[in-house]
Amino acid sequence: MYTTDSGAPPPTTRPVGRLRLGWLDNLRIALTVLVVVHHAAQAYGPADWWYVEGQPRTPALATLSAVDGAFFMSLFFFVSAVFVPESYEWRGTWPFLKGRLVRLGTPVVAGALTIVPGLMYAYYVRYRGYPPISFPHYFTDVYLGLGDRPADWSGPSWPDLQFGHLWFIQNLLAYVVLYVLCRKACHLLRRRPGPPRKTRAPGHAALLGLTAGISMATFLVRLRYPLDEWVPFLDFLQVEPARVPQYAAFFTLGVLAHRHDWLRRLHVRVGWVWLGGGLAGVALLFAVGSDAGCFGSGGFDAPSALWATYESVLCVALCVGLLTLFREAVTHRTRLTGELAACCYAVYIVHLPLVVTVQYCLADRGLSAAGAWLVVCVLVVPVSFLLAAALRRLPGLRQVL
Repeated sequence: MYTTDSGAPPPTTRPVGRLRLGWLDNLRIALTVLVVVHHAAQAYGPADWWYVEGQPRTPALATLSAVDGAFFMSLFFFVSAVFVPESYEWRGTWPFLKGRLVRLGTPVVAGALTIVPGLMYAYYVRYRGYPPISFPHYFTDVYLGLGDRPADWSGPSWPDLQFGHLWFIQNLLAYVVLYVLCRKACHLLRRRPGPPRKTRAPGHAALLGLTAGISMATFLVRLRYPLDEWVPFLDFLQVEPARVPQYAAFFTLGVLAHRHDWLRRLHVRVGWVWLGGGLAGVALLFAVGSDAGCFGSGGFDAPSALWATYESVLCVALCVGLLTLFREAVTHRTRLTGELAACCYAVYIVHLPLVVTVQYCLADRGLSAAGAWLVVCVLVVPVSFLLAAALRRLPGLRQVL
């Protein structure tokens, strides 16, 4: 393993592992599309807060939202973490941190000052019931909180400032910083780190232990913080504590997967078994026709314990299973898939205002919940990728997007 902890210049040639894995890029594309599909369903399925209210709803989309929430962001953290160690070792501590701050921090700040206040303003004007105000007035007085707080303020917090879907980028940046701190601490404690010692790829017993650990941690955290409760950490990070055990675990697993070459060495039969179990769990949820709310979102009771366990099983099973599926069966890489993969990050940033705009346009059109959801998906998925491709070609944005 290359190391630059001591400040030595990086090697003159990139390590072999730097070569992109086509199947992993294909998985990133699928996950990005799933993010758009998930947000398209938010107005028509689950009872969670959303930017568009009063739309027809269907239990199937509520179940879809529960299934997505159980695993897809954890898998995003895993895939993001896989490339962190190699980038850190190739570039060195400070160039790596500077690059991450630019690539992750810039969209968070820019989005919190443009995309998110636009969405929150539309919600404020349409649903909050206050006298209409201009966007500049809303931005300074309500969003930034520079004005007086209304006595009958109906928002979940004051001011209205939040980071919306950019929470993932925020949290990923925090995990990256923690990773760097851990690497520096290890360097101080051990001056000459040896080469990585490859351990056995996780088998059924290890995955069952992982599932049990995540289940217990999730249940304990939700005694205090139920699902869909977001808290500001250090007055900056937007965190959903109820899912932190999953996210932190899978970011850590992504780092370990790189170090021990688990992506290549995970036994295919193990992956197929867990994929089958995950799909069976998904089928059971759709057959029952229930969403997470009926199982319990948090608290010291049996429904909450059941859902924490069931969700953790789905999380591990689907993450392991999808990694296996794409590694074994979705390996084809073309110029188009390469371009789509390069656009995934930008799609994540720009898709939400497109989703909400189309949802507003479809309101009161007489469409069923499933029909409206399908229209949003069909329109927004390709437009998001086209917009992302265009933005990435603008001067100065390619380095960030």
